[in-house]
Amino acid sequence: MDYCVLAPGTRHEHRIEIRRSVFSTLLVRVETEDQARDVIAGQRRTHHDARHHVSAFVLGADRDVRRSSDDGEPSGTAGVPTLEALLGHRGPGGTPLSDVVAVTTRWFGGIKLGASGLLRAYTESASTALAGARLLRRTRRSRFTTELPVALAGRTEGALRAAGIPVEGVTYHPDRAEILLAADSGPDAEELLARRLAGLLGRPVRLTAVDELWLDR
Repeated sequence: MDYCVLAPGTRHEHRIEIRRSVFSTLLVRVETEDQARDVIAGQRRTHHDARHHVSAFVLGADRDVRRSSDDGEPSGTAGVPTLEALLGHRGPGGTPLSDVVAVTTRWFGGIKLGASGLLRAYTESASTALAGARLLRRTRRSRFTTELPVALAGRTEGALRAAGIPVEGVTYHPDRAEILLAADSGPDAEELLARRLAGLLGRPVRLTAVDELWLDR
């Protein structure tokens, strides 16, 4: 299943003020819990004068790792709405968001917001930050190779590219050429690609599976 992520190297931060309290939400792309916790700890060090550093993060293609912390705010008013903002956000093609940590730092302005006010404020801060973040679609790709005579390699590569089939490279050997191809992952990925190639080239095509990887686009 595809999902979306922040662009590599992104540290997107957005600040709002609500009834004199300042809420600053930082979004960072992460791959592990340790990385997420390092970001949270870094915000504590950077903004040591702030009262709260509310956090939430979501990890993995299935978004099975989900954590949140109210960091001293009343239970359920800060970390949970931040996490829900992450889980509810959609990127390119309606893909769900993952591999991200959000840290909302709050400087108290002297006016108490109450539980409902805090919930709305943390939701707004996280949602507004997410709305301005650059997101990429992450797609699982399977890669295969197919072999053919060297004399046919150039013409075949051109035909595949013209048909929109991702060609990731061609390796030439003394007795043969090897073309590296990519396709969307799935239980029938190899069979579907082989059929498409056979129809395009007018001959049976044998594929060898190489690996699977995530690509951002």
